[in-house]
Amino acid sequence: MTKTERHHLFSNIIDVHRSSSKFFKELEARHQQDAVIEDISDIMEKHAVSTFEPYVTYCSNEVYQQRTLQKLLNTNPSFKEILMKIEAHPDCRNLPMISFLILPMQRVTRLPLLMDTICQKTPKDAPEYDCAKKALQSVSKLVRQCNEGARRMERTEMMYTINTQLEFRIKPFPLVSSSRWLSKRGELIGFVEDTGIFSKRTSRQQVYFFLFNDVLIVTKKKSEESYSVTDYAMRCQLQAETCEAEELNLSPMKTASGMLYSRQCSVNYLFRLTMVSNHAGEKVEMVFGADSPSDRARWLTALGQNGAERQHPDRTTLTQVEIIRTCPAKQPDELSLQVADVVLLYQRVEDGWCEGERLRDSEVGWFPMECAKVITCPATISQNMQRMGRLLGLETHV
Repeated sequence: MTKTERHHLFSNIIDVHRSSSKFFKELEARHQQDAVIEDISDIMEKHAVSTFEPYVTYCSNEVYQQRTLQKLLNTNPSFKEILMKIEAHPDCRNLPMISFLILPMQRVTRLPLLMDTICQKTPKDAPEYDCAKKALQSVSKLVRQCNEGARRMERTEMMYTINTQLEFRIKPFPLVSSSRWLSKRGELIGFVEDTGIFSKRTSRQQVYFFLFNDVLIVTKKKSEESYSVTDYAMRCQLQAETCEAEELNLSPMKTASGMLYSRQCSVNYLFRLTMVSNHAGEKVEMVFGADSPSDRARWLTALGQNGAERQHPDRTTLTQVEIIRTCPAKQPDELSLQVADVVLLYQRVEDGWCEGERLRDSEVGWFPMECAKVITCPATISQNMQRMGRLLGLETHV
């Protein structure tokens, strides 16, 4: 391995180990004082504030770590051979290297769950409750910093990649910015009205959207890594609403083989997008077709919300669901969910996709309902609402 590869692969793991050892040493000392440990909140708060900073750096390196490991496995036969021998050692229990590399990230994200459980089990009128709540605030802030660090690195790299793929045939837009990130991307059918001598008809065009937190870039896809920009507008200049197929006078569309066909699925799931002011300062109205009800709902939601300005519904009235199967995010607007995660439902589409808020960190996104089950037990719903109250308190005070 090169020095850079070694750094990307292991980052500051020595610092992480050192801070973890300090934490364990204090826990062990407390255990030596009494076999039954009454409280660890003071130790948790102390180390979350003063010792666990290396975890933020380590988690921020996640995107480079995974890519470097995959690259070494694919291009470095010697590395792969030695790694296989190491993984076969009894101490590794046949676990792959990545399972050890992600341990620090898994460990730090479990700390808020531990402290939340302690808060839940501690009477609110007990002196220990305030100490436990402070510790929960501290570790929750730490985990948010870890998540934000990893997300920031991933977003920055993605911005540079997209910027190299865009070809501006209009006035260029300075895309790369530390405060900009991709919210959603995907292909849609655009319907364009052509005016003839005796009548009007609507023809179809393939378009590809890049929706960022503050701007929409409209392109035509040339290849998997090349897109021609045809228009753009700031998100504050966008208006989106559903549209009925009867409003369009559709003309047949030819396939590559010359055969006529009707893109009926896209015709059924239409929405109208208005750019109040596009790149040229003009008002533009367009109609687009999505492939499914959930695809349209996701675009309408993404285009209709403007970052932090979106109003959250009353959380206490929302349906709660528990995740029963791990569900990794595949698109920027989706949630990555783990078994036992609780999600508050914002909306549900007829084809099985839902938008919701992940209870443990208030992240909002989409997920398939087949990975979840509705919580109906009143006691469980009540416990989740209490936990929600503690987490909402963190948003205010941290």
